[in-house]
Amino acid sequence: MPEIVKGVIARAKGADVEVVDIVVPDPGPGEAKVRVQACGVCHTDLHYREGGINDEFPFLLGHEAAGVVEAVGEGVTEVAPGDYVVLNWRAVCGQCRACAKGKPWYCFATHNATQKMTLAEGDPDAGAELSPALGIGAFIEKTLVAAGQCTKVDQSAAPEVAGLLGCGVMAGIGAAVNTGNVGRGDSVAVIGCGGVGMASIVGAVLAGAAKVIAVDTDPRKLERASQLGATHTVDAKAVGDSVEKIRELTDGNGADVVIDAVGRPETFTQAFHARDLAGTAVLVGVPTPEMKWEVPLLEVFGHGGAVKSSWYGDCLPSRDFPMLIDLYLQGRLPLDAFVSEKIGVEEIEQAFDKMHRGDVLRSVVMIGGDK
Repeated sequence: MPEIVKGVIARAKGADVEVVDIVVPDPGPGEAKVRVQACGVCHTDLHYREGGINDEFPFLLGHEAAGVVEAVGEGVTEVAPGDYVVLNWRAVCGQCRACAKGKPWYCFATHNATQKMTLAEGDPDAGAELSPALGIGAFIEKTLVAAGQCTKVDQSAAPEVAGLLGCGVMAGIGAAVNTGNVGRGDSVAVIGCGGVGMASIVGAVLAGAAKVIAVDTDPRKLERASQLGATHTVDAKAVGDSVEKIRELTDGNGADVVIDAVGRPETFTQAFHARDLAGTAVLVGVPTPEMKWEVPLLEVFGHGGAVKSSWYGDCLPSRDFPMLIDLYLQGRLPLDAFVSEKIGVEEIEQAFDKMHRGDVLRSVVMIGGDK
């Protein structure tokens, strides 16, 4: 039988989020119903609320989540009821040309649940189909996803920590480890030290970088970056020319890998010019549709190296999530440092404000459990 549960929606562009009753269908073929335990508040959720992704309101927000599988539909073999999982938004198909080439992290046919969750009877928009954020929708007691969006991990990891791999932390770590291919002894610069940028710093340290340079305009963020392993910090507001400062810190050469975790034309231009000859510039910050990047083609030719985009940290959830959780449980990956506060669903609007001000790395909504 379909269930009615509480969830958080954005009903219209710019409107405050609401806690409402939502109908969650029983899982159909290839689907799973997951009891959500914790879900991080990501900047992407704010983008959805503000209409920055698309206009398919109402949105069911939330996507950085961990929980327990309650039921599965016909044909599901990946997970079973009782499995502890982290949700992902890249359920690979296994059949497209990227998957056939052995590069499933580039899958061209990722999928979500077929059935839609809807607003319950009594709501002004009763029966309206919800658009789940990144195909997940996890600010809710129970959500319906494609079974491939569930990745089993060690249940010893607390849900408020494990769920963060679902988006921002994985994107940042992956930008360094997978996309940037940071190696032992490399120099790395990270522009923008929010949640994704901070995870890029952690990823660079994990990969064995000898020099990790954090760049931001907020001294609080730079202090956090140092605590998470940055060897040098650059206050972009104070120094004026961040590119020159990065070069100064790398013997005049530029960094081997420069990661733009902001996602603006001006910051990606800095990343492009702050890398060593034949170095790599990585874009992991998410730009808005109207943004354009312009650079003289001769400079692209003359620099060599690589200019890459990093979508979800080029991760493969089935490979990367369990491995990163294992590293966390061994004390080698400081995921706890990303949890700034644990909150309830009624505090999401305040969490958006704190995130916008740079007061937190991640606020985590605890669902069906203690804060």
